[in-house]
Amino acid sequence: MTIAAILDGKGDSVISTSGDASVADAVTLLAEKRIGAVPVLSGRTVAGIFSERDVLYCVAREGAAALNRKVSEVMTAPAITVEPGESVLGALALMTKRRIRHLPVVEAGACVGFVSIGDLVKYRIERIESEAEAMRVYIQTA
Repeated sequence: MTIAAILDGKGDSVISTSGDASVADAVTLLAEKRIGAVPVLSGRTVAGIFSERDVLYCVAREGAAALNRKVSEVMTAPAITVEPGESVLGALALMTKRRIRHLPVVEAGACVGFVSIGDLVKYRIERIESEAEAMRVYIQTA
């Protein structure tokens, strides 16, 4: 099971922002899409990740004035990324080790997808349930 399989199931459309966007605009995007993070792209290259945590940290430091800053000033960079060929278990281990919830998927330097820990866990559960059902059918027909 690879990250490419996850992208096949969810599609490769990536909601993103640019480093020049204001923090307020990026927060609006997160709220409208009901998501926790977006990759920050420069062209198709991942410059960083902007997440709810970044908002909390900059607002705690600077108050409401932080909303006027550029995303590039408060994003988490460099971003930890994976390639489409990475295993789902490898990506889950990386996310657990680094205490992150989102990974940009990069191929040949370009962002080709974005996965969350929820995407990976959902995929693993579906696979386990599918394997268990196949085992039940096998046992019943044997």
